[in-house]
Amino acid sequence: MSQEQDNTAKPELPADLRVRFCPSPTGTPHVGMVRTALFNWAQARHSGGKMVFRIEDTDAARDSEESYEQIIDALRWLGLDWDEGVEVGGPYAPYRQSERGDIYRDVAAKLLEAGYAYESYSTSEEIEARNLAAGRPKAFGYDGYDRSLSEEQKATFQAEGRKPALRIKMPDEDIAFDDLIRGHIEFKAGSVPDYVIVRPNGDPLYTLTNPVDDALMRINVVLRGEDLLSSTPRQVILYRYLMELGIAKEMPLFGHMPYVMGEGKKKLSKRDPESNLFLHRENGFIPEGLLNYLALLGWSIGPDRDVFSISELIEHFDIRDVKANPAHFDIDKATAINAEHIRMLEPQDFINRSLPYLKREGLVSADAWNELSAREREVLSAAAPLVQPRVRLLGEVAGMVGSLLSQDDYLEPEADARKQLKESAAAVLELASQALSPVAEADWTTDNLHEVLTKALVDDGGYKPRLAFGPVRVAVSGRRVSPPLFESMEIIGKDTTLRRLDNLHQHLA
Repeated sequence: MSQEQDNTAKPELPADLRVRFCPSPTGTPHVGMVRTALFNWAQARHSGGKMVFRIEDTDAARDSEESYEQIIDALRWLGLDWDEGVEVGGPYAPYRQSERGDIYRDVAAKLLEAGYAYESYSTSEEIEARNLAAGRPKAFGYDGYDRSLSEEQKATFQAEGRKPALRIKMPDEDIAFDDLIRGHIEFKAGSVPDYVIVRPNGDPLYTLTNPVDDALMRINVVLRGEDLLSSTPRQVILYRYLMELGIAKEMPLFGHMPYVMGEGKKKLSKRDPESNLFLHRENGFIPEGLLNYLALLGWSIGPDRDVFSISELIEHFDIRDVKANPAHFDIDKATAINAEHIRMLEPQDFINRSLPYLKREGLVSADAWNELSAREREVLSAAAPLVQPRVRLLGEVAGMVGSLLSQDDYLEPEADARKQLKESAAAVLELASQALSPVAEADWTTDNLHEVLTKALVDDGGYKPRLAFGPVRVAVSGRRVSPPLFESMEIIGKDTTLRRLDNLHQHLA
């Protein structure tokens, strides 16, 4: 295979663009799968085309209904909708391959009858033995032996009880196409052997079902991962045959997206924790942040600009601008971009999205705003402006607001917070309590609390701000990092604040 990164070789996209997303329901949705869905979806929405969503579930041993439901859940959570396909229907139903068996059998029979496919009785052991006998590597691949079997030879194999596979007859010529991402690509004659489209037991393979579905569903742009590039010359030839049989209307355009790499510059595996889409959701990624980052895995909206909205992605996306080089999944950068999108949320939207995470941690009574108590709503409304600029993931909100929602009189300091408590901490807490006790409820405000404690601890007490306010923060929140201290004290109120100061002082005394 040879390829040239040549923008001039990248074809124009069709006016009536039709793309598809066609995962196999095997396992938990991963970021590579979602990136594929995203690029197809973004191109369809940018071009005013159609997004078709079908399920490739012909592998009964590996496919599962649970995985299917997870894929649906993932797309709906991310807001990646589709125009035709499973759950919504369309003119080319059914959209699950497990329900299209008669279609594949019919097409396979037509390919065999026309001479584009042939029966192959060779076992893998026989193919390897012939390769060794001819001085080729054992794993060289299929040698075309069955192309010219006589009827007598076929009858002999059948008498032995053998069932034939069906193979596509590859032409002895170079196969070339212009990739939407990689430019001109050529596969030399003989580099792609005749390949199986139907197993001896009659089950159709991906090599048949995928292009047949694309042809019948009028898919004219195929955007998929780089790992499938080696199968493209097979599909090009099969498409030629399908067009000659009147099954396919046209040859689709192909675009092969770059690998997503993980740690150590290795291809991101489905089993890598960073690959698990739902793990990112559990940690508190929001769809806007995750989609923004996934779009950067091969594409950019402009120089030195990483943060953009979904509407901006749709406006600017063109698959031909995607880079062919492997993209590296950087969880730190993804988290930073997610933080930017969290900061863009309206305060009430931020609270609403945070509620499931707070409920998960047992901090609130419900995961819906209108089901919360009056106090919970009051605390969260006051806390949101303090917390929203400081969290990167919604999963971090619980740690920030837990002390504000709690009505406990003592919060056990976390380990890193306890390390902040120097020898002077007990004296500081006692001094703070003495200074705050006379403050009237009406004066228990952020600005006044700041003024009172600064005078008592820093100006009069002579403590540096870090030593002065650190123990107070630990007493009020139990944490080293918390929402702003004086705002937190105003939210939790005078009585709870003083009890927490006194109780930590007692634990340190």
